[in-house]
Amino acid sequence: MKNAGDIPALIKELRERLGLTQEQFAQKVGVTFSTVNHWENGKRTPQPYLFQRLRELKEEVDSEKSKSRRRS
Repeated sequence: MKNAGDIPALIKELRERLGLTQEQFAQKVGVTFSTVNHWENGKRTPQPYLFQRLRELKEEVDSEKSKSRRRS
């Protein structure tokens, strides 16, 4: 993930790639719905440990995508 200005877009992209609502994504990450909503709207940024969790999720999603491309 890039700089703080990119965080809302990246969180939304990751959530949508996972096919989750903000509420479902919040449960997956271990935060409240309002926290995810604030992240996506640029009102707050994730704490460092949550930012790391988001990076790990993104790597998992990217890895799955590249695996499915290789199988095609």
